[in-house]
Amino acid sequence: MIIDIAGFIISFGFLIVAMVFHEVAHGWVAYLRGDSTARYSGRLTLNPIAHIDPVGTILIPLLLFISTQGRFVFGAAKPVPVDFSRLRNPKTDMILVGAAGPAANLVLAAVSAVLWRFLPSFPAGNFIFQNMIMINVVLALFNLFPIPPLDGSRIVMGFLPRDLAYQYAKIEPFGFFIIMALLWANVLDIFLWPAVSVVTNIIYLIKLL
Repeated sequence: MIIDIAGFIISFGFLIVAMVFHEVAHGWVAYLRGDSTARYSGRLTLNPIAHIDPVGTILIPLLLFISTQGRFVFGAAKPVPVDFSRLRNPKTDMILVGAAGPAANLVLAAVSAVLWRFLPSFPAGNFIFQNMIMINVVLALFNLFPIPPLDGSRIVMGFLPRDLAYQYAKIEPFGFFIIMALLWANVLDIFLWPAVSVVTNIIYLIKLL
């Protein structure tokens, strides 16, 4: 029991780091492209308190940890506010803002692999870097699914004609239920875990170089 609690606390800490970098990346790219909403909302900070959502950041990871008997922890931070109408080029910039979060997580995973490569090897360090890489890769790839409000949907909307993008955006109020249904039916797993395996193996090559 103590080991399970310790495992949750450690994994939860890594998840918080990954989610904070993810959301700050969205906000910074939006700010660089003309929208200062996130900045004036106090969200361009690495302080995790500014990004915590009681349900997505705390309740869901805890329930997932318990329901999977400690094998899986996942969650979501409070989304950074973005006013797409303020972006210099809303269609193109929507793609950049949407891709920024997953890109930040993949960079964080790669940095973890670099540190793992050059720092002295010891069991606790191996555990830390393996988990940092896995959590960031899962967070990045999961968010690339094209289901509103996940980041993949923002990228898709940027490529769609305006009218079609508007119709597509109407799915967003039901997005959470669609995601939960697909997760329950193991549909997302069919695509997610093979992709995670490929990307993590590529990142692990950094450690071997």
